[in-house]
Amino acid sequence: MLTIVGVTGTNGKTTVTSLTKQIVEKCTGAKVGLIGTNRNMIGDMELHAERTTPESYEIQELLRMMADSGCKYAVIEVSSHALQLSRVHGIEFEVGIYTNLSPDHLDFHASMEEYAKVKSSLFSQCRHAAINIDDEYANVMTSGATCPMLTYSVKNDAADLVGKSIKLRMDRVEFCALTIGSLNRAVLMVPGMFSVYNALAAMSAAMLLGIDTERSSAVLQTCKGVKGRAEVVPTDGDFTVLIDYAHTPDALQNIIQAARGFAKGRVVTLFGCGGDRDTEKRPLMGAIAVKLSDLVVVTSDNPRTEAPKEIIDDIVTGMKDIKSPNRVIENRREAIFWALENAQPGDVLLLAGKGHETYQIFGKEKTHFDEREVVAEYFKSAKCRV
Repeated sequence: MLTIVGVTGTNGKTTVTSLTKQIVEKCTGAKVGLIGTNRNMIGDMELHAERTTPESYEIQELLRMMADSGCKYAVIEVSSHALQLSRVHGIEFEVGIYTNLSPDHLDFHASMEEYAKVKSSLFSQCRHAAINIDDEYANVMTSGATCPMLTYSVKNDAADLVGKSIKLRMDRVEFCALTIGSLNRAVLMVPGMFSVYNALAAMSAAMLLGIDTERSSAVLQTCKGVKGRAEVVPTDGDFTVLIDYAHTPDALQNIIQAARGFAKGRVVTLFGCGGDRDTEKRPLMGAIAVKLSDLVVVTSDNPRTEAPKEIIDDIVTGMKDIKSPNRVIENRREAIFWALENAQPGDVLLLAGKGHETYQIFGKEKTHFDEREVVAEYFKSAKCRV
């Protein structure tokens, strides 16, 4: 029988599911399956993933495959679409995790209140829940829960699991994991304050599965990050290139602030917004980028059936009141080349929005586009010019 963990929220789901899988595997020796945005996994075997949470029949097929292959646990990213469209209907989750909520999918949900209410429905089909009580929508989650709850926080000492004495480093976070009668040092080799929250979420899941914080803290440092989440790209330059999936206002703010925490030079943010998706977040992301960055390059993401220029115009609308340097280059490859060409020693160049994706979508067609390859291509061409 599979013990199933579900993770919901706007940001952090992919990292939390990955960390939970790794902690459970390392602490129990059990085989763990995963269903998520980047990939589906049966133990160490990777399977292709098309969306965050697949259709219901695909989920059941994957769970059957996991059980047949000897998995004892399954960790699932649970999107609001999956909850609204009953893709996880009938699944009894041993643990449900809530990360946070920020504007996203408002083309699908009528309002943030409806978005939050849909998210909270996960906790009506869980035996236990872990809630980030620092998030402003935590009360919606707790009011919708029909199960015992564990809380985690970095701000509220009354939570069941609290992150204290936090140190944000260039390549990691360090903190103390405090529970009743226990204080343990923890390290996660992914930078940014959001990494503390992701670590606490995964440790909360482990606690509810019977793994104490001493053990989860001990293995956390050996856990690997996720492709496209605060991913440092190897380069020949004297600056840092960071790839992150940030495609919501909150996620973009978090990763820029993380870069700001260790940048020795400027923070240069390159991003766009997806077409045929929530248009309200575009000016919000423009405002955040230009406010927090030293230089902003606005470009295309996945325009889909929208005109790239119209998407960019929506973004730029939010940048008009702040006079930080910015540049618009519609072609994303050309934009990356320009940003690399103009990078200065000590800069952090943030390529935001694509993350793990290795394609762009124009119309309804996918075109191969891997930012890691584009960066490598730039440095190869630079060497040829020398």
